[in-house]
Amino acid sequence: MRKLLVLGSTGSVGHSTLDVAARHAERVAVVGLAAHHDVETLFGQIRRFRPPRVALADLGAAARLRAQLRVTGQPCEVLEGPDAVIALAAAADSDTVMSAIVGAAGLAPTRAAIGAGKRVLIANKEPLVMAGDLMMREAQAHRATIIPIDSEHNAIFQCLPEGYACGQAPRGVRRLVLTASGGPFREWSREQLAAVTPEQAVRHPNWAMGPKISVDSATLMNKGLELIEARALYRLSSEHLDVVIHPESIVHSLVEYVDGSLLAQLGQPDMRVPIAHALAWPERWGSGVDGLDLARLGQLRFAPPDVARFPCLGLARAALEAGGNLPNVLNAANEVAVGAFLEGRMGFMGIAAMVDQCCSDAAGADLGEPADIETVLDVDLWARRRCHDLLRGATHA
Repeated sequence: MRKLLVLGSTGSVGHSTLDVAARHAERVAVVGLAAHHDVETLFGQIRRFRPPRVALADLGAAARLRAQLRVTGQPCEVLEGPDAVIALAAAADSDTVMSAIVGAAGLAPTRAAIGAGKRVLIANKEPLVMAGDLMMREAQAHRATIIPIDSEHNAIFQCLPEGYACGQAPRGVRRLVLTASGGPFREWSREQLAAVTPEQAVRHPNWAMGPKISVDSATLMNKGLELIEARALYRLSSEHLDVVIHPESIVHSLVEYVDGSLLAQLGQPDMRVPIAHALAWPERWGSGVDGLDLARLGQLRFAPPDVARFPCLGLARAALEAGGNLPNVLNAANEVAVGAFLEGRMGFMGIAAMVDQCCSDAAGADLGEPADIETVLDVDLWARRRCHDLLRGATHA
């Protein structure tokens, strides 16, 4: 019986995780949930899954949830504050943790779950982008099992030899190929891209995702962050990591071996597939997703990415190759820039421009090396402050 804790339970990945868990109630017990402030959604999840404990990072939201639970008489302990989320991730009552908290807020809880030696299903990019080497060393030291949930990295994991563990360089592999849908604007000109609105950017053509990751998909930054994740997960350098545009989102990624073989994982664009795989691994469970009708699909298309129109992908690869703190700076700058775009404070093309400027400023700053989690968080804070300066029109670094 898996004892499951879902961090970020009220988001899209959290919903999909609980859907899969409900289909396997005889195999999965939901022992904890964590969210930021969505009281109504979390309250409904508590009533359905009856976890003994939940945590809300927002203190006011925790108070409102307690009040609702008192009215209904639903027994559930409500913890509050960011430290409570971290404590819940490390607690002994769960053995499997879905890490799906969006943004840098997911770093500390993910690290806590890894430090407790659990099976950690990583759906949020930030822990591996900000501190990938640290996370993989922690996993090895504490014998934690890391299984990626991103459809691309989960696809690669499925295509690697039986017995492979993340954090190792896979034998006999020449290249990993990440697929990208190209987002809603893959055929748009630079002039059209300059006029993109937030409402357009969050409408992904294939996947149901939150607003931030939808914008990342539209800029191709999502794929750039996945390149950085791949370096941490699979220990391959930049020249062995590629991206290809695949509009149908049916081939989720590919592994090329040194003998010329190319293995691909195909499936519907539905996050329940990688979630079911990771929950069941090394077994296979049903996900609730229909199989593919290949004859009906007819054709699958592939094309190289255009980094001139979508410069975020090139910026991410440059940060990957530079190493050190640059991936962390890139991630923080992108979060601030995407937030500003969604708030209507900058244009779509301004996202890449701000990330580029912040990374350039970081290259000339003395940010040290990402030797520990405190340094990682300090660099993240530096990058965010620099971006807010840029938003205000400041010129100092």
